[in-house]
Amino acid sequence: MSRMVVRYRVRPECAELNEQLVREVFEELDAVRPGGFTYQSMVLADGVTFLHVVDGDTAGLGELPAFQRFAWTVGERCDDPPEQTTARVVGRFEGRTS
Repeated sequence: MSRMVVRYRVRPECAELNEQLVREVFEELDAVRPGGFTYQSMVLADGVTFLHVVDGDTAGLGELPAFQRFAWTVGERCDDPPEQTTARVVGRFEGRTS
């Protein structure tokens, strides 16, 4: 399975907007429920550095209107542009939930 990691840093005045656009992507994902991939998005403690991790086929993600809105304008919000790379898992642990 392929894993893509994207990291970028937005300008501080754009952090809230960027986070809202990311939330809209997840709202659409929840509504549409496409298969074939998992997707996570995180913001680091600095509040302006974002990470996105996608496992699997990303075609379904790129077709979502919310993702297109996010992706088309992300460069306008950035201090450091998105850097995309692939990664491989060395280990993974999922603890039990109570």
